[in-house]
Formats: sequence, C-alpha cells, structure tokens
Amino acid sequence: MSELEGRRPLKVRSIGLAKVIAKWLSNKNISPNQISITSVVFAALASACLFTLPYVSGSLLWLLPLAAAVFIQCRLLCNLFDGMVAIEGGKGTASGEMFNDIPDRIADPLILIGAGYAVTAVSWGSTLGWLAALLAVMTAYVRTLAVSIGAPSNFSGPMAKQHRMALLTLACVLTAIEPWLGRLWPAISEMTANASSNASGSGWMLLTVLVIICIGCVFTIYNRSLSAYHFLENQ
Repeated sequence: MSELEGRRPLKVRSIGLAKVIAKWLSNKNISPNQISITSVVFAALASACLFTLPYVSGSLLWLLPLAAAVFIQCRLLCNLFDGMVAIEGGKGTASGEMFNDIPDRIADPLILIGAGYAVTAVSWGSTLGWLAALLAVMTAYVRTLAVSIGAPSNFSGPMAKQHRMALLTLACVLTAIEPWLGRLWPAISEMTANASSNASGSGWMLLTVLVIICIGCVFTIYNRSLSAYHFLENQ
C-alpha cells in the first residue's frame, strides 16, 4: 500500500491557505516529525486546561474551556500539516509513519481523559474519560491491524479522530458558556446545583459529548472490523 493510499482523506488539504502554510513550513528547517510531536504538546495543554477546570473559579471558568478548544484545533492543524509537509513538501522520512501514528495515540487519550476529569456532574466522569480514551485507541488499532493483514486503510466513522475532536471542541465552547445556559434553561441550572456545589460547574456538556464519543467509537470499531472482515474473506 502506498503512502497516499494509507492517508486520511481530508478536504481541507485542497484549501489555498492550507497549501500556503504547508509550503511555508516546507521551506523552513522544520521536519514533519517535529510537527507531529508538537501535536502532543498541544494535546497536553488542552488536557491541562480541562483537568484543572473543576478547581478554578471566576474568569478561568470560561477562559480554560476556550483555551482547550483552541489547543485541540492546534493539535488538528499539526496533524494536517505534518502530512502535507511530508508528502506535498517532499520531506517525508522512513520513520515518518511512526511519528504520524504514535503521537495520535498519545494525544487522543490526553484530551479525552482530561475531559473526563473536568466532569463533576457525576462521580464516574473520570472513568468515562478513560473509557473514551481506550475506545479511541481501539478504533486506530482495528484500522492498523486490518492494514497489517492486507485490508485497505479505513478511516471511516461515525467517530473517527476528526469527529471526536470536533465534538470535543464544541463541548469546550459550550462549557465556557454553560453557566449562562443554566440561567436560560432552568432544568440545567437545577441539575447543576444538585450535582455539585463546586464553583466550577458540573460539566454536563462534556459529559454528554463523552457518552456520544464512547457510543460512536463502539460503532466505528464494529464498522471497521466488519469492513476488513468482508474484504479479507472475499479475497
């Protein structure tokens, strides 16, 4: 299988601005592997923002979730540009696939686990974060296992990496305005008051998204496994 065949299909690569930035990075003394490693740094920053959310008050209640959303998107931009610099920029290396894959297996759990610890509405929020992290890694494991035994690379969802990160970004933005949503929606306000006396709020938005991610990942694992099974059996 060629490098292009095993590449995640992204329409954003064809956008002019993305091409300009990728070309600029390609002309600098920056390797695709360095960009891949930087994605883990952004994921760790997002995780730190979410992890500390239950322990802060005041303006940090909305600043930290927004910062986490920005860092998540920065992580995705690194995932975009490492491949573009490697392939379009002609700076790929023999070990590039390792740097393309391993940082993702670190970045996903960092963010998902951080989101779980940000949930104080229920006692099992952190467990849900760990479960989401495990299932996210499993989606990638099934894909790479299938490729290793001859099936085509399958990046389909319903909860592939870009879907998980899009939902988490939305959840972070909504978490930033969750206190105001509570005032507009009395039911949320009542749940928040009953669930936790912590000044940081309860994280209902993150809780909801983590549940969706877990369910979606189960379907993704099933779909990718079934697709690989049918392909291999029909050979």
